[in-house]
Amino acid sequence: MNTIRIGLDIDGTVTDPAAFVPALNQSFQKNLTLDDLTSYDLTGVLGITRDEFTEWMKTNEATIYANVTLAENASQVLEKWQHSFELYYVTARGSYLEEITRTWFHTNRVPHHHIELLGQHNKIESIKEHQIDLFLEDKYDNAVEIATHCGIPVLLINTPYNQGEDPKGVIRVNDWLSAEQWVENWIQDKKR
Repeated sequence: MNTIRIGLDIDGTVTDPAAFVPALNQSFQKNLTLDDLTSYDLTGVLGITRDEFTEWMKTNEATIYANVTLAENASQVLEKWQHSFELYYVTARGSYLEEITRTWFHTNRVPHHHIELLGQHNKIESIKEHQIDLFLEDKYDNAVEIATHCGIPVLLINTPYNQGEDPKGVIRVNDWLSAEQWVENWIQDKKR
């Protein structure tokens, strides 16, 4: 069996899905929790326009991404996986955030074999190009598109903002330990 390539989204998947909440609360004088983020599009929750949110992101994203924390148990699972799989990170972050992103990976000792900053949410071409076998994602429509167009299993990290009916190929997991268990079972099934 060839080495399996696991594709990973960064924000909300490898990082804590609530990472933006403190900055949102501070900037918009809110008292939000992760449970309040019931849509990936935060403009409705914040009561602002898309343009206002885009400007806020431009101003704040570098600081947020430089200081974001890992999702619970992500570090220990990735540490194990680095010895058995190739870890390919494919993110919607823009290429102008590459130095901040690589510094964050180094500072937090996040194992990786490849990091790709696309600058947009469509990850299908990159996933096909790198022949990724399995993907972990937190954005619902990305998960559905990847499963549909790439024909690979997609583990969707369950959050309040990604609820929906999970089609074939999208497997909802509640946390990194559940993801690890699913991958172990998947590997055993592949060996049979």
